[in-house]
Amino acid sequence: MRHNSIPARTLIAAATTVVTGLLPLAGTASATPDSKPLPPVTVLADKSTASRGDIFVSPNSANSAYSSGVEILSGDGRRVVWSHKTPAGQQAADFRAQTYRGRPPVLTWWQGTGLGSLASGVNYIYDNRYQKVAEVRAGNGYTADGHEFLITGRGTALILAYKQETADLTGIGGSAHQAVIDGVVQEIDIRTGRVLFQWKAADHVPYAQSEQPLPSSPNKPWDWFHINAVKPDTDGDLLIDARNTWTTYKVDRHNGTVLWQLGGKASTFKEQAAPGQYLNTAGTIFSWQHDPEPLGGGLYSWFDNESAGAANTGARAVEELPFSRVVTVRVDEKARTATLVKSLNQPDYLSASSQGNAQPLRRGGAFVGWGSLPYVSEFNASGKAVFKARFPTGVNSYRAYRFPWK
Repeated sequence: MRHNSIPARTLIAAATTVVTGLLPLAGTASATPDSKPLPPVTVLADKSTASRGDIFVSPNSANSAYSSGVEILSGDGRRVVWSHKTPAGQQAADFRAQTYRGRPPVLTWWQGTGLGSLASGVNYIYDNRYQKVAEVRAGNGYTADGHEFLITGRGTALILAYKQETADLTGIGGSAHQAVIDGVVQEIDIRTGRVLFQWKAADHVPYAQSEQPLPSSPNKPWDWFHINAVKPDTDGDLLIDARNTWTTYKVDRHNGTVLWQLGGKASTFKEQAAPGQYLNTAGTIFSWQHDPEPLGGGLYSWFDNESAGAANTGARAVEELPFSRVVTVRVDEKARTATLVKSLNQPDYLSASSQGNAQPLRRGGAFVGWGSLPYVSEFNASGKAVFKARFPTGVNSYRAYRFPWK
């Protein structure tokens, strides 16, 4: 891979000057980047068999010493290729390289406020000279959430949104006027901003499928679904993931019908484990999961959190396994079985109570962002860890990726 010959420190300053002048969001208090530095990354392991390609992260910091933002790191994790700091009070998420209308790879990310709750932000597309190509916003009165910004081959973007509404939950022991947070998928024409497809969770999924405890007050919003991903399956239909129902839904891309669902209280499939693998204490393959990825041939992978913190449940911390993992599952639609065939455990057997992803790599491995934990890892096709790095305490990246860049 080739990098600009400008020294890293000079390149960062120049790129940040170009980009931050273009990125303030409407209604924000600050149009200038935070004066604090982005957090450093410490490489803990880097074997020669690690994949080629640069590392894309979006560190968000609860540590007052650092800013939040996005950055590209060299393949060994030791040099910053490019970075952008968000204005104070904003966050960034889902930073990666994608293809848009046949161009060379473009940079994409979400930037805004409230990630993980009632978020409000804008999705950005920048070219390989770090110039803005487009902004993508939610339509129909919604604001874009940062969990997913995926460009399709037809020049559209799949994005997510959250919205607070009121629901009658007396049928499941709740209030007749309970505040709820619903999840929405939209497909947006990037060039025109037109909404081409919209799917709303409450229109297709019963509230009773939620694993989230009901709140103590009807005025406290119940995050019953917590949508966190939308991906095209290999046949063009959509995989929609919900952390708080422990379920991935396969949805007809044209009419929104749920074709099948895996996990949770109403799984279409019998869940089982191949020899050498094991289900969690609830008898399911995953829980509080993120990032379904179609691998082809009936295989899928997930980032399997297996835990949720008190801030996520609204009640208490819970876990179904004492560590997080990446799982690969064989789905047999005819036999109605889902079989856990492979798992990659968090290298230090730690538990990520939120966030996370597992990017499939071309040679069969996975590049993993460990969500609320300050770690990123790469595993080869045999399941061996070949790269590991960490942020300082109090810093995490919602997702992490490895892509060729320039």
